[in-house]
Amino acid sequence: MSDNDTTETFSGRVLGFTLPQHHARGRAVRLDDVLDEILKAHDYPAPITHLLAEALVLTALVGSLLKDDGSQVTMQAQTQAGPVRLLVCDNRGGELRGYAQFDEEALAALGANPSLTSLFGEGYLALTFDVADDRGRYQGIVPLEGASLAEACQSYFFQSEQVPTLIRVAISTAGDNCRAAGLLVQHLPEGEEGRERLHTRFDHPEWEHVAILAGSLKHEELLDPSLSLEGITWRLFHEEQDVRVFTGPILRRGCRCSVDHYKKVLARFPEEDRQDMRNDEGEIVVDCAFCSRLFAIAA
Repeated sequence: MSDNDTTETFSGRVLGFTLPQHHARGRAVRLDDVLDEILKAHDYPAPITHLLAEALVLTALVGSLLKDDGSQVTMQAQTQAGPVRLLVCDNRGGELRGYAQFDEEALAALGANPSLTSLFGEGYLALTFDVADDRGRYQGIVPLEGASLAEACQSYFFQSEQVPTLIRVAISTAGDNCRAAGLLVQHLPEGEEGRERLHTRFDHPEWEHVAILAGSLKHEELLDPSLSLEGITWRLFHEEQDVRVFTGPILRRGCRCSVDHYKKVLARFPEEDRQDMRNDEGEIVVDCAFCSRLFAIAA
C-alpha cells in the first residue's frame, strides 16, 4: 500500500483508494463534527436525522469522485405522497449542506423505524452533477427503491452510468451526537478512469472479487473512532498486490447563505415582485432552509 500522506484519516475527510490490478476505485468517509453541525440547524426527529445523515455520507462519497475544482454534486429525493416531501444535499469541493422537509404528523404515525418506502412512497432519487469542464451539467434519476438511500444510489450508478458500485453506510444516533460513515467501491472494467465503457457486468470476475472483499466490512468497523480509514482499507484489501491511497479535501459545513448572496438573487426579480415581498419595515426576510437562519435584506 502506498500513500501520499503519513497522517492517518479518522474523520472529516474523504480517503480515496484504487486497486489497479482489478480496475477498481473506492472512497471512504467518516462524518462526526461536520454532521453534527448540519443536523443541529434543525430539531429533526430520529428517523429524519438518520435519513439525512445517510444522504450526507452518500453526497460526501459521490462528490469526492469529481476531480475538477468548482464541481458540485446535488442529491435530491422527493415525493408527493410520503411524509418526507423533500430531501436535498450537495457537496462542492468538500463543502457539505443538507436539509429535509417533512410532514410531522404523517411521520409520527409511522412509528420509530419507518422503511424507506413508507417515508417516501413512490418517490425518486436524482443526482445532478455540475462539472467544471466541457461536460457542464448532467443528471440521472432512479426510483427510490430498496431498503436504503445507499441501495437507490447503487442503482443510479448501474442504470445511469453503467458502473457496478457497492456502497455501505453505517449510522449511530446513540447519545446527543450522530455519527455516520460510508464506503463506496466501483469497478472500471475497461481500465483507467475516463475510458468509454464497452460492457458492464456485475458477474465480471474482477468485480466479484472486489465486491466480496468490500462487502465483508462491518458497520462497527466503519464507526470505530479508533480505526482509521487507512486501517479499514488495509483490513479489506491487504492481500492485494497494489493498493494506492490518497486523501481528499477536508469536509466542512458549506451553507453559502449571506446578505450579499441574497441581494444578488433578489436583484433578479422585478421591482414589483420585490415590493410584494417587503414587510412593514421595508425589508425582505429570507429564511435559509439549510442553516435555519433569517436574513433581513433591504432590497
